Amino acid sequence: MSRSPLISLTLISAALVGGLALTGCAPAPAPTVPVVEPVEAVPAVSGMSGLEERKPDLCHAKDYSGALGQPGSTIAGLGITRTYRVVEFRGIESQEYDPNRIVFRLDQAGNIQNVDCG
Repeated sequence: MSRSPLISLTLISAALVGGLALTGCAPAPAPTVPVVEPVEAVPAVSGMSGLEERKPDLCHAKDYSGALGQPGSTIAGLGITRTYRVVEFRGIESQEYDPNRIVFRLDQAGNIQNVDCG
């Protein structure tokens, strides 16, 4: 005896819907509670240098505070004998800290906005 494709499809659909309805009756899984491990205190680090231990004006930046507001082109004529860096407005600079290096920071117009060490 052959069945029509419509009856077979109806029987399969009914079996699937019935099976899905039964899965809704299963109890919900128990919630899991995360296990929190105790945190150990981190010992203090000594002997750090660089960004953690900024030295006060080792590069003598205050000696060049008179250049504030002047064009960045005047830096070459200041007679600086130690290393220095010129950072343009929104310029990229490396994160290497040298407390003896003078850093001239320029504003948007190219004038010296700040002088510090680093």
